[in-house]
Amino acid sequence: MFGADADEAMAELKSRGLDPELLAAGSALQNDPAMLRQVLDQVKQMLTATGTGPVNADVAHDVARQAAVAEGDPSLSARDTRVATEALSVAELWLDAATELPPGGGRSLAWSRSEWVEHTLPAWSALAQPVAASVADALGAVLRDQLPEDLSELGGPDSGIPGMAGLSSFFGGTDGFDPAQMMRQIGSAVFGMQVGTAAGTLSREVFGATDIGVPLLSEPATVLVPSNVKAFAEGLDAPEDEVRLFLALREVAHARLFTHVSWLRGHLLGLVEAYAQGITIDMSALESSMREIDPTDTEALRGALSGGVFGLQSTPEQEATLLRLETVLALVEGWVDEVVARAALPHLPHSVALREMIRRRRAAGGPAEQTFASLVGLELRPRRSRDAATLWATIDAQVGSEARDAVWDHPDLLPGTEDLDDPAGYFSRREQVTAEQSDVDKALAEIFGDDTAGEPSAAGSDEGSVQTDGPTSAGSPDDDTSGDEPDGQGSAPRS
Repeated sequence: MFGADADEAMAELKSRGLDPELLAAGSALQNDPAMLRQVLDQVKQMLTATGTGPVNADVAHDVARQAAVAEGDPSLSARDTRVATEALSVAELWLDAATELPPGGGRSLAWSRSEWVEHTLPAWSALAQPVAASVADALGAVLRDQLPEDLSELGGPDSGIPGMAGLSSFFGGTDGFDPAQMMRQIGSAVFGMQVGTAAGTLSREVFGATDIGVPLLSEPATVLVPSNVKAFAEGLDAPEDEVRLFLALREVAHARLFTHVSWLRGHLLGLVEAYAQGITIDMSALESSMREIDPTDTEALRGALSGGVFGLQSTPEQEATLLRLETVLALVEGWVDEVVARAALPHLPHSVALREMIRRRRAAGGPAEQTFASLVGLELRPRRSRDAATLWATIDAQVGSEARDAVWDHPDLLPGTEDLDDPAGYFSRREQVTAEQSDVDKALAEIFGDDTAGEPSAAGSDEGSVQTDGPTSAGSPDDDTSGDEPDGQGSAPRS
């Protein structure tokens, strides 16, 4: 679970006034009860800072802010803010020609890295809570199994649990000592460090509030992070203004989708939560590691954390959830990719090259995917985004942008993996499903004597309006070879 974050966790403990090295000096603490009490009071203060939540919000906030400014976080000038918000406004106008979805209606904003952390951290904490709670419960169960039935034995030398002497008095005496609660508090602090590190690191890479493909804001808004946009533009042949406008188009396209497809936000977050709640812990490996670790031995604890003692395993149900999640993420990314390409092509000379640059950045697995992998054991990578872009372009070419966007009206209309494999057959498969549903309706009507048997089902009501022609796509349905270099004017390779 902790992996490479173990060192950061130890550093955070020290920064909060608790030096783990003191815990390793067990004999010195035993000879000085006052020092032992001071150390335990420091631990208690840290662990009880934010109540009983699975993720310690205060720790997450402090660590995230530190990580966000680790490589500098210059304050935004008035010009930075004006240029960013103007780019978002222009992008809204251009996007009107590529989609029927209206603007999201939120504010256009420019954020520093620290501001990005402040506004998105609650969403990160919420995403990490299911797995944080599961791991804390597992740790508590293992610790409870190791404790003697008479908790008064904890203070003695024969407790059999390394480093446990004195902890009962720390948590209010043996009558009030709850090992599960203790582990939940420790787990909350550690997950707070993880969430903070992930969000703070990501703040140095993102261009806006939607890069990860999952909505992170509770209210509609479009955002650019000028420092990161500028850093990305350096080394590209395309002018910074053009790069900014292209990234602004992607931001406003995501915002329109998340705002006007009302079920999409809950659907995506629900799939993430379902996957996280299904995580199982390798209890035998966890118990073995816990029995061998002396909590007062800093080096042993550090080594165990770095080795990933929790052994998270995926179940078949999780694999099915993951496939559904990856498909929806690919459809979101593919739709954004396609409508942005259509909107940008008449205005940005380097749009083809910039499109390919973003595609490769997403396919390579950037910081967003690594962040989710560390938080919930899950890679949120739209692996089939190119196939999805081809699908949306095909639908657009067959029936036009209005019918293309109407596919988002209900989750039952969303394409599946079969449609990504064969985009041209999407509507024929929808017609088959509609016909099958109509047959079921007729059979039910015959059974119950319903005189509405011949009426078409609601699921197929949109199919009758399908046209056979429409505007051609400005995207490139055939450009689904990830290894090809971008061509056309304005190639923008890294220098």
